[in-house]
Amino acid sequence: MTTTKGLEGVVATQSSISSIIDDQLTYVGYKIDDLAENSSFEEVIYLLWNQKLPNKSELDAFKKEIAENMSLPDAVISHLRSYDLSTVHPMAALRTAVSLLGLYDEEADVMDEVANKRKALRIQAKISTIVTAFARIRQGKEPVQPKHDYNYAENILYMLNGKEPEAIEVEAINKALVLHADHELNASTFTARVCVATLSDVYSGITAAIGALKGPLHGGANERVMQMLTEIGEEENAIPYIKKMLDNKEKIMGMGHRVYRDGDPRAKFLKEMSRQLTELTGQSKWYNMSVEIEDYIKETKGLPANVDFYSASVYHSLGIDHDLFTPIFAVSRTSGWLAHILEQYSNNRLIRPRAEYNGPRSPKYVSIEER
Repeated sequence: MTTTKGLEGVVATQSSISSIIDDQLTYVGYKIDDLAENSSFEEVIYLLWNQKLPNKSELDAFKKEIAENMSLPDAVISHLRSYDLSTVHPMAALRTAVSLLGLYDEEADVMDEVANKRKALRIQAKISTIVTAFARIRQGKEPVQPKHDYNYAENILYMLNGKEPEAIEVEAINKALVLHADHELNASTFTARVCVATLSDVYSGITAAIGALKGPLHGGANERVMQMLTEIGEEENAIPYIKKMLDNKEKIMGMGHRVYRDGDPRAKFLKEMSRQLTELTGQSKWYNMSVEIEDYIKETKGLPANVDFYSASVYHSLGIDHDLFTPIFAVSRTSGWLAHILEQYSNNRLIRPRAEYNGPRSPKYVSIEER
């Protein structure tokens, strides 16, 4: 056996959901550029779960099903109200609430393919409502019920703010949802597959994935990017701040990627949305600062920006609280997690790797009296 730290370069399974080949990301073979420019998030969910893009009647029916399943059980809303809202992180709240959802799903432990697809739809529909309800409850406001005639991106913004969103805001959220939907065998997706490979239920798989995404080396990166930009404050402080971080050997969040070598193909879309939104809201300094940092890190370290780097200023410009960045990421990535869970069930084998032992060998046992 040979040990590969972090499983880097190890091919653990076959999948037809997404691929990263020659720095090109595809979903079921479709280039991310085409999907980001042309598709709604609902189309992408359908693609990931069904291995094909929907026609108009299929998409209309799918969007209707999602909209009709977005409301939460009263018990879940009550549970969200019971949290210590001054200390609980939204990702912890989301992890717990998704697990709680399973208690109110009569099909939670029904494991046939049709039932699992129904559960997938219910989870995808409700997860955005959990995030937005939590956000409003901790502001002392009542949760907003989704509108059945709104699409997924519109409903996220409507349920967050209680008002009709602007077209450019909907475009930005839709693009972010599409771009974050799946990313091959990343840490949280692998976690979901490991979990359900034991034949645990869908809710357990999504709860496990949320736990993995919570970490700052995965989904938490965009929140840390905005924290960094806020600490920098003004454009003239950007490069001195970054130089100091590099001198202290601190990690610059949102830069570089484990898989991509020549740049994250998703980043350019959110970079452009950041430019438009920060200009619209009179906060261009966040975009300008980000570009300065990206150029400097690329020049000095050879690391381009990844998708998290510009999603930070996009979400900030939309008025989304910084600690909600990762939960919004989770809302999107749930579509990919569910696709991988369904795929794992369809051709399952328990995932059980080995570890190379590097501890003591054959120590002499000493009785308790002599130790």
